[in-house]
Amino acid sequence: MQDKPVALVTGANQGIGLQIAKDLVAHGFTVLVGSRNLERGEAAAKEVGPDALALQLDVTDQASIAGAAERIRKEVGRLDVLINNAAISNTNKTPGMSIQEYVKTTRPSNVSLDEVRAVWETNVFGVLAVTQAMLPLLREAPAARIVNVSSGVGSLTRNSDPASPWRSIFGPVYPASKTALNAMTLAMAIELESTGIKVNAACPGFTKTNLNNYAGTQTVEEGAREPVRLALLGPDGPTGTYSNADGPLPW
Repeated sequence: MQDKPVALVTGANQGIGLQIAKDLVAHGFTVLVGSRNLERGEAAAKEVGPDALALQLDVTDQASIAGAAERIRKEVGRLDVLINNAAISNTNKTPGMSIQEYVKTTRPSNVSLDEVRAVWETNVFGVLAVTQAMLPLLREAPAARIVNVSSGVGSLTRNSDPASPWRSIFGPVYPASKTALNAMTLAMAIELESTGIKVNAACPGFTKTNLNNYAGTQTVEEGAREPVRLALLGPDGPTGTYSNADGPLPW
């Protein structure tokens, strides 16, 4: 049995997920670096250090998810923290296309349903599938934590405000997938609140990552701050919240 607490971070082979893995190792965790591509996961784990282990995990593949859960139980023996970080922003944005141009192709009136399904498969259904598979392990932990990496662009309250700077890009693909993820977070928190497992949604902020073609204004170190804080919550910490590094966000 692993003595150190263990965290699984999905999509941890790059960007914010990789930084979260580094930060949790610094806090004394053994971190499972979830990655669709095992070779990339192994390279990332090597970068994180000896307390990181690569784990092949495609959040859209039920067999991959089940295999990952089985491997954790057999080879590691415990899971204390699950950070659902894996996400995609689009599947058909062509190279050189601006965000504004892409948004025009993803209005409710003209968006490809295949595009919606593909993004939601990772950002919403993938999170639910991984959480369901890992819950038996998390329930055995003394103080498990689940952190869903969301986004401020998913806030219905903010997007319903005509003055919101992000309102014009709110649409059925990535932004609404994060709205749905927030709903999943709250549903999970409500079910698990009597167990002591805390479930919260973290907005990392507009961070320079592959997700946005490195157009973000924050570093990955800044982007990882809130997910890591929520992963380390003590027994008096909240559950069922949505926040960024500056504090609570409106749903």
